[in-house]
Amino acid sequence: MSKLKNIFTCSFCGFQSPKWLGKCPDCDQWNTFYEELQKAPAKRTQFEFDTDPRQGPVSLHSINTAHDDRIPAGIGELDRVLGGGLVRGAVILIGGDPGIGKSTLVLQALTSLAGRGIKALYVSGEESLRQLRMRAERLGSLPENLFILTETSLETIIEHIREFRPEILVIDSVQTIYTGELESAPGSVSQLRETSARIISLAKQSETATFLVGHVTKEGAIAGPRVLEHMVDTVLYFEGDRGHSYRILRAVKNRFGSTDEIGVFEMGSAGLMEVTSPSELFISERPEDAPGSTVVPSIEGTRPILVEVQALTAPTPLAMPRRTAIGIDQNRTSVLVAVLEKKLGMTLFNQDIFLNVAGGIRLNEPGVDLGIITSIVSSKLEKPMPGKTVVCGEVGLTGEVRAISQIAPRIKEAERLGFSQCILPEKNLKGLHGSSKMKLVGVQSVQEAIENLFKN
Repeated sequence: MSKLKNIFTCSFCGFQSPKWLGKCPDCDQWNTFYEELQKAPAKRTQFEFDTDPRQGPVSLHSINTAHDDRIPAGIGELDRVLGGGLVRGAVILIGGDPGIGKSTLVLQALTSLAGRGIKALYVSGEESLRQLRMRAERLGSLPENLFILTETSLETIIEHIREFRPEILVIDSVQTIYTGELESAPGSVSQLRETSARIISLAKQSETATFLVGHVTKEGAIAGPRVLEHMVDTVLYFEGDRGHSYRILRAVKNRFGSTDEIGVFEMGSAGLMEVTSPSELFISERPEDAPGSTVVPSIEGTRPILVEVQALTAPTPLAMPRRTAIGIDQNRTSVLVAVLEKKLGMTLFNQDIFLNVAGGIRLNEPGVDLGIITSIVSSKLEKPMPGKTVVCGEVGLTGEVRAISQIAPRIKEAERLGFSQCILPEKNLKGLHGSSKMKLVGVQSVQEAIENLFKN
Protein backbone atom coordinates (compact mmCIF):
# COMPACT_ATOMS: atom_id res chain seq x y z
CA MET A 1 0.00 0.00 0.00
CA SER A 2 1.08 3.59 -0.62
CA LYS A 3 2.33 5.31 2.48
CA LEU A 4 0.06 8.12 3.70
CA LYS A 5 1.60 11.32 4.99
CA ASN A 6 0.57 14.83 5.97
CA ILE A 7 2.04 17.72 4.04
CA PHE A 8 1.46 21.47 4.12
CA THR A 9 0.86 23.25 0.81
CA CYS A 10 0.88 26.98 0.07
CA SER A 11 -2.44 27.94 -1.48
CA PHE A 12 -0.84 30.85 -3.32
CA CYS A 13 2.11 29.24 -5.13
CA GLY A 14 1.78 25.50 -4.40
CA PHE A 15 5.02 25.22 -2.38
CA GLN A 16 5.01 22.10 -0.15
CA SER A 17 6.56 21.63 3.29
CA PRO A 18 6.56 18.74 5.76
CA LYS A 19 5.58 21.17 8.55
CA TRP A 20 3.45 24.28 8.89
CA LEU A 21 5.12 27.61 8.15
CA GLY A 22 3.81 31.08 8.88
CA LYS A 23 5.48 32.58 5.82
CA CYS A 24 5.97 30.81 2.51
CA PRO A 25 9.70 30.81 1.60
CA ASP A 26 8.84 30.68 -2.11
CA CYS A 27 6.30 33.50 -2.58
CA ASP A 28 6.68 35.37 0.77
CA GLN A 29 2.95 35.19 1.51
CA TRP A 30 1.74 34.87 5.10
CA ASN A 31 -0.71 32.30 6.51
CA THR A 32 -1.23 30.44 3.23
CA PHE A 33 -0.30 26.88 4.31
CA TYR A 34 -3.01 24.23 4.50
CA GLU A 35 -2.60 20.67 5.73
CA GLU A 36 -3.37 17.88 3.28
CA LEU A 37 -3.31 14.12 3.39
CA GLN A 38 -1.37 12.84 0.41
CA LYS A 39 -0.12 9.43 -0.55
CA ALA A 40 2.98 8.53 -2.49
CA PRO A 41 2.50 9.21 -6.20
CA ALA A 42 1.07 6.24 -8.06
CA LYS A 43 1.87 5.29 -11.61
CA ARG A 44 0.17 7.88 -13.80
CA THR A 45 -2.26 6.84 -16.47
CA GLN A 46 -1.50 8.24 -19.88
CA PHE A 47 -4.26 9.71 -22.02
CA GLU A 48 -2.51 10.34 -25.31
CA PHE A 49 -4.31 11.13 -28.53
CA ASP A 50 -2.92 10.91 -32.03
CA THR A 51 0.19 12.94 -31.28
CA ASP A 52 3.34 11.33 -29.94
CA PRO A 53 4.56 13.14 -26.78
CA ARG A 54 8.05 11.69 -27.38
CA GLN A 55 8.39 13.40 -30.78
CA GLY A 56 11.80 15.00 -31.20
CA PRO A 57 12.63 18.64 -31.99
CA VAL A 58 10.87 20.11 -35.03
CA SER A 59 12.00 23.03 -37.16
CA LEU A 60 9.91 26.12 -36.46
CA HIS A 61 9.82 26.87 -40.18
CA SER A 62 8.26 23.49 -40.98
CA ILE A 63 5.24 23.89 -38.67
CA ASN A 64 2.07 24.48 -40.69
CA THR A 65 -0.46 26.90 -39.20
CA ALA A 66 -2.53 27.54 -42.32
CA HIS A 67 -5.60 25.77 -40.92
CA ASP A 68 -5.36 27.24 -37.41
CA ASP A 69 -7.83 30.07 -37.88
CA ARG A 70 -9.62 31.40 -34.84
CA ILE A 71 -13.09 30.11 -34.05
CA PRO A 72 -15.48 33.03 -33.40
CA ALA A 73 -17.51 32.40 -30.26
CA GLY A 74 -20.47 34.24 -31.75
CA ILE A 75 -20.49 36.79 -28.90
CA GLY A 76 -18.80 39.95 -30.11
CA GLU A 77 -17.71 41.22 -26.70
CA LEU A 78 -16.18 37.85 -25.76
CA ASP A 79 -14.39 37.59 -29.11
CA ARG A 80 -13.01 41.12 -28.61
CA VAL A 81 -11.48 40.21 -25.23
CA LEU A 82 -10.08 36.91 -26.57
CA GLY A 83 -8.39 38.70 -29.46
CA GLY A 84 -10.73 37.66 -32.26
CA GLY A 85 -12.01 34.25 -31.18
CA LEU A 86 -10.97 30.89 -29.79
CA VAL A 87 -7.61 29.35 -30.69
CA ARG A 88 -7.52 25.59 -31.09
CA GLY A 89 -5.91 23.95 -28.08
CA ALA A 90 -6.10 27.13 -25.99
CA VAL A 91 -7.13 26.86 -22.33
CA ILE A 92 -9.11 29.82 -20.96
CA LEU A 93 -9.63 30.30 -17.23
CA ILE A 94 -12.67 32.42 -16.25
CA GLY A 95 -13.04 33.71 -12.69
CA GLY A 96 -15.54 35.92 -10.95
CA ASP A 97 -17.77 36.33 -7.91
CA PRO A 98 -20.54 33.77 -7.28
CA GLY A 99 -23.63 34.49 -9.35
CA ILE A 100 -21.89 37.06 -11.55
CA GLY A 101 -22.69 35.14 -14.76
CA LYS A 102 -19.65 32.95 -15.54
CA SER A 103 -21.68 29.81 -16.28
CA THR A 104 -24.23 31.81 -18.25
CA LEU A 105 -21.49 33.33 -20.41
CA VAL A 106 -19.84 30.02 -21.31
CA LEU A 107 -23.21 28.33 -21.91
CA GLN A 108 -24.24 31.12 -24.28
CA ALA A 109 -20.90 30.80 -26.08
CA LEU A 110 -21.36 27.03 -26.41
CA THR A 111 -24.93 27.33 -27.70
CA SER A 112 -23.72 29.82 -30.32
CA LEU A 113 -20.86 27.55 -31.39
CA ALA A 114 -23.01 24.41 -31.40
CA GLY A 115 -25.63 26.23 -33.44
CA ARG A 116 -23.02 26.58 -36.20
CA GLY A 117 -22.33 22.84 -36.26
CA ILE A 118 -19.34 22.80 -33.89
CA LYS A 119 -19.25 19.82 -31.53
CA ALA A 120 -19.28 21.13 -27.94
CA LEU A 121 -19.20 19.40 -24.54
CA TYR A 122 -20.24 21.05 -21.27
CA VAL A 123 -18.96 19.19 -18.18
CA SER A 124 -20.70 20.36 -15.00
CA GLY A 125 -19.76 19.35 -11.49
CA GLU A 126 -22.24 21.70 -9.83
CA GLU A 127 -25.57 21.34 -11.67
CA SER A 128 -27.77 18.44 -12.70
CA LEU A 129 -28.86 17.72 -16.28
CA ARG A 130 -32.34 19.06 -15.55
CA GLN A 131 -30.97 22.32 -14.12
CA LEU A 132 -28.76 22.84 -17.17
CA ARG A 133 -31.69 22.18 -19.50
CA MET A 134 -33.81 24.77 -17.63
CA ARG A 135 -31.04 27.36 -17.89
CA ALA A 136 -30.55 26.68 -21.60
CA GLU A 137 -34.30 27.06 -22.18
CA ARG A 138 -34.18 30.42 -20.42
CA LEU A 139 -31.40 31.48 -22.78
CA GLY A 140 -33.63 30.45 -25.69
CA SER A 141 -31.45 27.91 -27.52
CA LEU A 142 -31.18 24.10 -27.48
CA PRO A 143 -28.74 23.13 -30.27
CA GLU A 144 -28.29 19.45 -31.07
CA ASN A 145 -24.48 19.67 -31.16
CA LEU A 146 -24.25 20.77 -27.52
CA PHE A 147 -23.76 17.80 -25.18
CA ILE A 148 -23.90 17.84 -21.39
CA LEU A 149 -22.01 15.67 -18.90
CA THR A 150 -22.42 15.84 -15.11
CA GLU A 151 -19.33 14.29 -13.60
CA THR A 152 -16.58 15.17 -11.12
CA SER A 153 -14.12 12.27 -11.56
CA LEU A 154 -11.22 13.32 -13.76
CA GLU A 155 -10.57 9.80 -15.02
CA THR A 156 -14.20 9.38 -16.10
CA ILE A 157 -14.29 12.81 -17.74
CA ILE A 158 -11.13 12.11 -19.76
CA GLU A 159 -12.49 8.75 -20.94
CA HIS A 160 -15.65 10.48 -22.20
CA ILE A 161 -13.58 13.17 -23.93
CA ARG A 162 -11.44 10.52 -25.64
CA GLU A 163 -14.55 8.83 -27.02
CA PHE A 164 -16.55 11.98 -27.80
CA ARG A 165 -13.72 14.13 -29.29
CA PRO A 166 -15.33 17.58 -28.83
CA GLU A 167 -13.99 20.69 -30.55
CA ILE A 168 -14.96 22.95 -27.62
CA LEU A 169 -14.90 21.88 -23.97
CA VAL A 170 -16.14 23.57 -20.78
CA ILE A 171 -15.26 22.43 -17.24
CA ASP A 172 -17.59 24.09 -14.71
CA SER A 173 -16.05 24.37 -12.26
CA VAL A 174 -12.45 23.19 -12.02
CA GLN A 175 -12.63 23.21 -8.19
CA THR A 176 -15.19 20.36 -8.24
CA ILE A 177 -13.03 17.96 -10.29
CA TYR A 178 -10.89 15.39 -8.48
CA THR A 179 -8.55 12.54 -9.35
CA GLY A 180 -8.57 9.24 -7.48
CA GLU A 181 -4.78 9.18 -7.44
CA LEU A 182 -4.77 11.77 -4.63
CA GLU A 183 -6.36 11.39 -1.21
CA SER A 184 -7.02 15.11 -0.69
CA ALA A 185 -10.50 16.59 -1.08
CA PRO A 186 -11.76 18.22 -4.31
CA GLY A 187 -10.80 21.88 -4.45
CA SER A 188 -7.59 21.44 -2.47
CA VAL A 189 -4.33 22.83 -3.81
CA SER A 190 -2.93 19.45 -4.82
CA GLN A 191 -6.17 18.38 -6.54
CA LEU A 192 -6.42 21.67 -8.43
CA ARG A 193 -2.82 21.53 -9.57
CA GLU A 194 -3.02 17.90 -10.70
CA THR A 195 -6.44 17.96 -12.38
CA SER A 196 -5.75 21.25 -14.16
CA ALA A 197 -2.41 19.99 -15.46
CA ARG A 198 -4.05 16.85 -16.86
CA ILE A 199 -6.89 18.81 -18.49
CA ILE A 200 -4.45 21.31 -20.03
CA SER A 201 -2.27 18.48 -21.36
CA LEU A 202 -5.36 16.85 -22.84
CA ALA A 203 -6.44 20.09 -24.52
CA LYS A 204 -3.01 20.59 -26.10
CA GLN A 205 -2.82 17.02 -27.40
CA SER A 206 -6.32 17.01 -28.86
CA GLU A 207 -6.31 20.71 -29.95
CA THR A 208 -9.57 21.24 -28.07
CA ALA A 209 -10.36 24.83 -27.07
CA THR A 210 -11.17 24.58 -23.36
CA PHE A 211 -12.89 26.87 -20.86
CA LEU A 212 -12.15 26.35 -17.16
CA VAL A 213 -14.58 28.11 -14.82
CA GLY A 214 -12.96 28.93 -11.47
CA HIS A 215 -14.13 30.13 -8.08
CA VAL A 216 -12.59 33.23 -6.51
CA THR A 217 -11.34 33.92 -2.99
CA LYS A 218 -12.61 36.70 -0.73
CA GLU A 219 -9.75 38.87 -2.05
CA GLY A 220 -11.14 38.47 -5.59
CA ALA A 221 -8.35 36.23 -6.96
CA ILE A 222 -9.00 32.84 -8.56
CA ALA A 223 -8.96 30.17 -5.86
CA GLY A 224 -6.08 27.71 -5.96
CA PRO A 225 -2.33 27.94 -6.46
CA ARG A 226 -1.02 30.88 -8.44
CA VAL A 227 0.71 28.44 -10.76
CA LEU A 228 -2.73 27.64 -12.23
CA GLU A 229 -2.82 31.06 -13.92
CA HIS A 230 0.66 30.47 -15.35
CA MET A 231 -0.37 27.11 -16.81
CA VAL A 232 -3.35 28.34 -18.84
CA ASP A 233 -3.19 30.48 -21.99
CA THR A 234 -5.77 33.10 -21.06
CA VAL A 235 -7.12 34.39 -17.74
CA LEU A 236 -10.40 36.31 -17.78
CA TYR A 237 -12.12 38.02 -14.86
CA PHE A 238 -15.85 38.63 -14.93
CA GLU A 239 -16.56 41.72 -12.84
CA GLY A 240 -19.69 43.53 -11.80
CA ASP A 241 -21.76 44.94 -8.99
CA ARG A 242 -24.83 43.06 -7.83
CA GLY A 243 -26.59 46.41 -7.61
CA HIS A 244 -26.12 46.98 -11.34
CA SER A 245 -27.21 44.88 -14.29
CA TYR A 246 -24.05 45.27 -16.37
CA ARG A 247 -20.92 43.14 -16.24
CA ILE A 248 -17.35 43.73 -17.43
CA LEU A 249 -15.15 40.97 -18.85
CA ARG A 250 -11.45 41.75 -18.56
CA ALA A 251 -8.35 39.80 -19.64
CA VAL A 252 -5.40 39.82 -17.23
CA LYS A 253 -3.40 37.34 -19.32
CA ASN A 254 -3.74 36.44 -23.00
CA ARG A 255 -1.10 34.61 -25.04
CA PHE A 256 -3.07 35.15 -28.23
CA GLY A 257 -4.23 38.75 -27.91
CA SER A 258 -4.18 42.01 -25.97
CA THR A 259 -4.88 42.31 -22.26
CA ASP A 260 -6.19 45.87 -22.63
CA GLU A 261 -9.55 44.99 -24.18
CA ILE A 262 -12.74 44.78 -22.12
CA GLY A 263 -16.15 43.36 -22.93
CA VAL A 264 -19.33 44.91 -21.53
CA PHE A 265 -22.52 42.92 -20.96
CA GLU A 266 -25.90 43.58 -19.45
CA MET A 267 -27.60 40.84 -17.44
CA GLY A 268 -31.24 40.33 -18.35
CA SER A 269 -33.95 37.73 -18.01
CA ALA A 270 -32.73 36.02 -21.20
CA GLY A 271 -29.06 35.93 -20.17
CA LEU A 272 -26.19 38.26 -20.98
CA MET A 273 -26.68 40.84 -23.69
CA GLU A 274 -23.81 42.66 -25.39
CA VAL A 275 -23.41 46.38 -24.82
CA THR A 276 -22.03 47.65 -28.12
CA SER A 277 -21.85 51.29 -26.98
CA PRO A 278 -20.49 51.35 -23.40
CA SER A 279 -19.99 55.12 -23.51
CA GLU A 280 -23.73 55.74 -23.63
CA LEU A 281 -24.20 53.37 -20.69
CA PHE A 282 -21.57 54.96 -18.43
CA ILE A 283 -22.62 58.59 -18.94
CA SER A 284 -26.37 58.12 -19.40
CA GLU A 285 -27.20 59.13 -15.81
CA ARG A 286 -24.71 61.98 -15.49
CA PRO A 287 -26.31 64.96 -13.71
CA GLU A 288 -26.35 68.27 -15.54
CA ASP A 289 -24.47 71.27 -14.09
CA ALA A 290 -23.23 69.30 -11.07
CA PRO A 291 -19.88 70.39 -9.56
CA GLY A 292 -17.27 67.64 -9.37
CA SER A 293 -18.30 65.74 -12.51
CA THR A 294 -16.03 65.41 -15.56
CA VAL A 295 -16.41 63.28 -18.68
CA VAL A 296 -13.14 61.67 -19.74
CA PRO A 297 -12.50 59.82 -23.04
CA SER A 298 -10.54 56.72 -21.99
CA ILE A 299 -9.03 53.97 -24.13
CA GLU A 300 -9.54 50.30 -23.29
CA GLY A 301 -7.44 48.35 -25.79
CA THR A 302 -8.61 49.63 -29.16
CA ARG A 303 -11.97 50.90 -27.94
CA PRO A 304 -12.60 54.50 -26.83
CA ILE A 305 -14.99 54.72 -23.87
CA LEU A 306 -16.40 57.88 -22.32
CA VAL A 307 -16.62 57.63 -18.53
CA GLU A 308 -17.68 60.02 -15.79
CA VAL A 309 -15.14 60.85 -13.07
CA GLN A 310 -16.81 62.20 -9.94
CA ALA A 311 -15.08 64.04 -7.10
CA LEU A 312 -16.32 65.28 -3.74
CA THR A 313 -14.30 67.53 -1.42
CA ALA A 314 -15.48 68.29 2.10
CA PRO A 315 -13.84 69.99 5.11
CA THR A 316 -12.62 67.50 7.70
CA PRO A 317 -12.11 67.88 11.45
CA LEU A 318 -9.55 65.05 11.39
CA ALA A 319 -5.82 65.66 11.65
CA MET A 320 -5.26 63.42 8.61
CA PRO A 321 -7.82 63.91 5.81
CA ARG A 322 -9.21 60.92 3.97
CA ARG A 323 -8.34 60.14 0.37
CA THR A 324 -10.70 57.54 -1.08
CA ALA A 325 -10.64 56.49 -4.73
CA ILE A 326 -12.94 53.92 -6.35
CA GLY A 327 -11.91 52.82 -9.85
CA ILE A 328 -8.72 54.92 -9.76
CA ASP A 329 -5.30 54.07 -8.35
CA GLN A 330 -4.98 55.44 -4.82
CA ASN A 331 -1.31 56.38 -5.21
CA ARG A 332 -2.00 58.23 -8.45
CA THR A 333 -4.73 60.20 -6.68
CA SER A 334 -2.30 61.31 -3.96
CA VAL A 335 0.20 62.47 -6.58
CA LEU A 336 -2.40 64.57 -8.42
CA VAL A 337 -3.63 66.15 -5.17
CA ALA A 338 -0.03 67.10 -4.35
CA VAL A 339 0.33 68.71 -7.80
CA LEU A 340 -2.78 70.82 -7.16
CA GLU A 341 -1.47 71.99 -3.80
CA LYS A 342 2.05 72.76 -5.04
CA LYS A 343 1.44 74.18 -8.52
CA LEU A 344 -1.99 75.78 -8.15
CA GLY A 345 -1.75 76.74 -4.49
CA MET A 346 -5.07 75.08 -3.63
CA THR A 347 -5.72 74.36 0.05
CA LEU A 348 -6.55 70.67 0.19
CA PHE A 349 -4.69 69.52 3.32
CA ASN A 350 -7.86 70.10 5.39
CA GLN A 351 -10.23 68.50 2.87
CA ASP A 352 -11.52 64.94 2.60
CA ILE A 353 -11.38 63.93 -1.08
CA PHE A 354 -13.52 61.15 -2.52
CA LEU A 355 -13.16 60.02 -6.14
CA ASN A 356 -15.37 57.61 -8.05
CA VAL A 357 -15.60 56.35 -11.62
CA ALA A 358 -19.31 56.00 -12.32
CA GLY A 359 -20.41 52.60 -13.55
CA GLY A 360 -17.86 50.52 -11.68
CA ILE A 361 -15.20 50.61 -14.40
CA ARG A 362 -11.49 50.85 -13.48
CA LEU A 363 -9.24 53.45 -15.11
CA ASN A 364 -5.56 52.50 -15.34
CA GLU A 365 -4.21 54.73 -18.10
CA PRO A 366 -2.49 58.08 -17.46
CA GLY A 367 -4.65 59.84 -20.05
CA VAL A 368 -7.36 60.45 -17.42
CA ASP A 369 -5.11 62.47 -15.07
CA LEU A 370 -6.36 65.86 -16.21
CA GLY A 371 -9.98 64.72 -15.85
CA ILE A 372 -9.33 63.70 -12.23
CA ILE A 373 -7.76 67.08 -11.47
CA THR A 374 -10.60 69.07 -13.05
CA SER A 375 -13.17 67.04 -11.08
CA ILE A 376 -11.41 67.86 -7.80
CA VAL A 377 -11.11 71.55 -8.69
CA SER A 378 -14.75 71.70 -9.81
CA SER A 379 -15.92 70.26 -6.49
CA LYS A 380 -13.63 72.49 -4.43
CA LEU A 381 -14.72 75.68 -6.24
CA GLU A 382 -18.39 74.56 -6.37
CA LYS A 383 -18.38 75.34 -10.09
CA PRO A 384 -19.71 72.83 -12.65
CA MET A 385 -17.75 71.95 -15.74
CA PRO A 386 -18.79 73.76 -18.94
CA GLY A 387 -21.52 71.86 -20.73
CA LYS A 388 -20.63 69.30 -23.44
CA THR A 389 -16.92 69.35 -22.54
CA VAL A 390 -14.54 66.39 -22.25
CA VAL A 391 -11.05 66.51 -20.75
CA CYS A 392 -8.02 64.26 -21.32
CA GLY A 393 -4.28 64.43 -20.77
CA GLU A 394 -1.45 63.07 -18.65
CA VAL A 395 -0.19 65.28 -15.82
CA GLY A 396 3.45 65.37 -14.72
CA LEU A 397 4.88 66.26 -11.32
CA THR A 398 5.80 69.76 -12.47
CA GLY A 399 2.20 70.46 -13.49
CA GLU A 400 2.74 70.03 -17.23
CA VAL A 401 0.13 68.33 -19.41
CA ARG A 402 1.74 65.64 -21.54
CA ALA A 403 0.58 64.17 -24.85
CA ILE A 404 -1.39 60.90 -24.82
CA SER A 405 -1.88 58.13 -27.36
CA GLN A 406 -4.84 57.47 -29.67
CA ILE A 407 -6.27 60.97 -29.39
CA ALA A 408 -8.22 60.79 -32.69
CA PRO A 409 -10.57 57.92 -31.68
CA ARG A 410 -11.18 59.59 -28.31
CA ILE A 411 -12.31 62.79 -29.99
CA LYS A 412 -14.38 60.90 -32.54
CA GLU A 413 -16.26 59.02 -29.80
CA ALA A 414 -16.92 62.24 -27.86
CA GLU A 415 -18.18 63.95 -31.00
CA ARG A 416 -20.47 60.99 -31.75
CA LEU A 417 -22.14 61.42 -28.37
CA GLY A 418 -22.77 65.13 -28.86
CA PHE A 419 -19.86 66.80 -27.04
CA SER A 420 -18.71 70.08 -28.54
CA GLN A 421 -15.42 70.91 -26.75
CA CYS A 422 -12.31 68.96 -25.77
CA ILE A 423 -9.50 70.10 -23.49
CA LEU A 424 -6.40 68.16 -24.50
CA PRO A 425 -2.57 68.40 -24.48
CA GLU A 426 -1.31 71.01 -26.90
CA LYS A 427 1.14 68.57 -28.51
CA ASN A 428 -1.80 66.37 -29.49
CA LEU A 429 -3.26 69.15 -31.63
CA LYS A 430 -0.81 68.44 -34.44
CA GLY A 431 -2.64 66.83 -37.31
CA LEU A 432 -6.10 67.24 -35.75
CA HIS A 433 -7.07 70.65 -37.16
CA GLY A 434 -9.93 70.28 -39.60
CA SER A 435 -10.49 66.62 -38.76
CA SER A 436 -13.20 67.32 -36.18
CA LYS A 437 -16.10 69.72 -35.76
CA MET A 438 -15.43 69.91 -32.02
CA LYS A 439 -13.68 72.89 -30.47
CA LEU A 440 -10.22 71.63 -29.55
CA VAL A 441 -8.40 73.57 -26.82
CA GLY A 442 -4.74 72.67 -26.34
CA VAL A 443 -3.14 73.30 -22.95
CA GLN A 444 0.44 72.99 -21.75
CA SER A 445 -0.10 73.02 -17.99
CA VAL A 446 -2.70 72.29 -15.33
CA GLN A 447 -2.89 76.02 -14.57
CA GLU A 448 -3.82 76.77 -18.18
CA ALA A 449 -6.47 74.03 -18.24
CA ILE A 450 -8.12 75.31 -15.04
CA GLU A 451 -8.14 78.88 -16.36
CA ASN A 452 -9.85 77.76 -19.58
CA LEU A 453 -12.53 75.77 -17.76
CA PHE A 454 -13.28 78.06 -14.81
CA LYS A 455 -12.69 81.58 -16.11
CA ASN A 456 -15.49 83.19 -14.14
